[in-house]
Amino acid sequence: MPDPSAVKAALTTQRIETPSWAYGNSGTRFKVFAQAGVPRDPWEKLADAAKVHEFTGVAPTVALHIPWDKVEDYGKLAEFAREHGVALGAINSNTFQDDDYKLGSICHPDAAVRRKAIGHLLECVDIMDATGSTDLKLWFADGTNYPGQDDIRERQDRLAEGLAEVYQRLGDGQRMLLEYKFFEPAFYATDVPDWGTAYAHCLKLGEKAQVVVDTGHHAPGTNIEFIVATLLREGKLGGFDFNSRFYADDDLMVGAADPFQLFRIMYEVVRGGGFGPDVAFMLDQCHNIEAKIPAIIRSVMNVQEATAKALLVDREALVAAQRSGDVLDANAVIMDAYNTDVRPLLASLREEQGLDPDPIGAYRRSGWGQKIVAERVGGQQAGWGA
Repeated sequence: MPDPSAVKAALTTQRIETPSWAYGNSGTRFKVFAQAGVPRDPWEKLADAAKVHEFTGVAPTVALHIPWDKVEDYGKLAEFAREHGVALGAINSNTFQDDDYKLGSICHPDAAVRRKAIGHLLECVDIMDATGSTDLKLWFADGTNYPGQDDIRERQDRLAEGLAEVYQRLGDGQRMLLEYKFFEPAFYATDVPDWGTAYAHCLKLGEKAQVVVDTGHHAPGTNIEFIVATLLREGKLGGFDFNSRFYADDDLMVGAADPFQLFRIMYEVVRGGGFGPDVAFMLDQCHNIEAKIPAIIRSVMNVQEATAKALLVDREALVAAQRSGDVLDANAVIMDAYNTDVRPLLASLREEQGLDPDPIGAYRRSGWGQKIVAERVGGQQAGWGA
């Protein structure tokens, strides 16, 4: 079993980005449930995100979603973030909520609509320049609902052309992260439905284009860790959108439905050399019925716990069992690490870093939740824009 001190040392390097939209109101197709104290603008979202970092110590960046987080001066927003101990992270585009995008955005049959979508993506790169962000994260709702609705191959040509234009706009140190989703809202043929399609486009674009794996964007039974291992092997894993699912894209707290899957994914990250700055660990979740900030803190802790267990896998024993063909021993090595209670190790690590060993308890004792309920009265609460 690896030395716990080495595991702690590795964990001190982990960074988990939180999403601005997770602090706002969200819900289902049927209802968005408002909560008291929810942020009313990007500034208040950053203030909440700063609290998550304050109590976890591993969430120093916040992803923005444009236009949900649009402001007049992004330099001032970045400075506000720095003053609160965090920084602005990935810039997420939105080409799925305008009426013009009913038949698609970057893949739309109308060149004028495609031009509008590409213009928005270029605007997002401008925002990256202003905020110092390095990652442009793209997810497209583009697709068709019926056979014959549009030409599948032509849509791929349009996608490639649009991505290439945006790719050329990227500056030094910036990259494009392409996400995939196998269905919804397009139900017949989604234009970026799987990791293979995303990988093919990124491979053609170049080194600055990489794939994002959203852990909720797969059909039941999909071996996500195989995808992770393959993308790492090819140098094309750019990051994760961590969440959890029971049925489809549920966007529940990461590790809530299948913590063993999260552990298996993180083992492949550790095994494949992805535990570092080149692979972005991001949350992408909607907290519909639970309190926002504690849920995000819990999610960060879940990723930490899965990572700690992955780091505890006895690689020497595992390799020996694999090479000798001992199926039971090999599986036992994996299960021994997974069944280890890493909470004391993480509590000890937090104390060594000057943090409270119980981040959620510390947050509740801080009074921040009561403070924002009292102060954030009036105005329009932030939401996911539906």
